[in-house]
Amino acid sequence: MIYKTPQDWHATGEKRVLLFGMSGLGKTHLSNMLRDAGDWFHYSVDYRIGTRYMGEFIADNFKREAMKNPFLRELLMTDSVYIASNITFNNLAPLSTYLGKPGDPDRGGVPFDEYLRRQAQHRDAEIAALLDTTRFIERANDLYGYRNFVCDSGGSICEVVDPDNPEDPVMTELSRNLLMVWIKGSEAHRAELIRRFDRAPKPIYYQPDFLARIWADYLAREGKPAEKVDPDAFLRFAYAQVLDHRQPRYAAMARWGVTVTAEEVAQVATPADFDRLIARALEAAAAKS
Repeated sequence: MIYKTPQDWHATGEKRVLLFGMSGLGKTHLSNMLRDAGDWFHYSVDYRIGTRYMGEFIADNFKREAMKNPFLRELLMTDSVYIASNITFNNLAPLSTYLGKPGDPDRGGVPFDEYLRRQAQHRDAEIAALLDTTRFIERANDLYGYRNFVCDSGGSICEVVDPDNPEDPVMTELSRNLLMVWIKGSEAHRAELIRRFDRAPKPIYYQPDFLARIWADYLAREGKPAEKVDPDAFLRFAYAQVLDHRQPRYAAMARWGVTVTAEEVAQVATPADFDRLIARALEAAAAKS
């Protein structure tokens, strides 16, 4: 770890952290708070994915839908309108919409082969965006004078790294340059995340072997062909399994850094609170080693 003790953390003039864990546990809340305080640079991996690496795919998907409308088709063909994604740190809907949900096209689903293609695009984009982090640390300092840096990673980071491999290129690059911080949820958080997801299912990136297994399980359970699957029903079926699948992967990633709880994160209101939180986590990690 780049900071070994609370003293290291408090003494450094360059605080650099990467927050990881399930979506909904406070990564973006902390990142926004630190950025708004004025002396932290906020790097959002999902925003980087949706702009730098998948922006063209997203815009082309909008245009493909627009071309189905004769009025919009004519305007597009004559360069009379411009269609682009308005993705922001707090509104990643264009990325989610493109990733999509597998199943019945009449219910907003994507054919499974196309869905797999988009999943692979997302995997490549996420790895590239994570590896861009080091360059953005340098860029934030050189261009804007930020010496403190927070990387707000996506919930699927654990699906694109192998934390059990000490030579994993992504984990190695990240841990050399930032303190890896796992925001760990409780069983109560798990239940709340599932309740929230059931109300509004959202597209997710899945590790390929895991996706193949749960898709086959769902088709067998429902006895339906892929093109008749209710996309939201599949996502609800998969979500609790996703949480259980990711938990040990996050725990393995945490061996490269420190762990804080979602309850602790909920109490953080200022950068000073955050400093104390990380110092306690470093002290706990040192006591275990």
